[in-house]
Order: sequence, then structure tokens, then C-alpha cells
Amino acid sequence: MSIVQKVMDMLGKHADKADSTIDKTGDMIDKKTGNKYKSQIDSAQQKAKETARQIADKQRRSR
Repeated sequence: MSIVQKVMDMLGKHADKADSTIDKTGDMIDKKTGNKYKSQIDSAQQKAKETARQIADKQRRSR
């Protein structure tokens, strides 16, 4: 099983935890960069959350 498939399976099973993990990761990056790239990081967080939800929905429908 590839790493991509493992991540997709994990998102399908734990989609509720993905948003908080994405938020924590973005906050950590903001802190490390002194909020220099805050708007770009916020945008990336939003896209990551949308993608995680899409993957989770796809995984649930395929079961």
C-alpha cells in the first residue's frame, strides 16, 4: 500500500481530527516564520481542509 493510500484511508477514518491537525500545523508554521506568511498559510490551511473533506467523503462512499 502506498503512502498516499495510507493517508487517504486515515482521512476516511479520522476526518474529524484532520481540521485540528491542519490548524495546529499552520499555527506552528506561523509562529516559526513570525507571521510573515500568515495569509498564504491561512489559504493553504483552507485548501488542505477542503481536500481532506473531499478525500474523507470519497472514502466513505467507496465502502
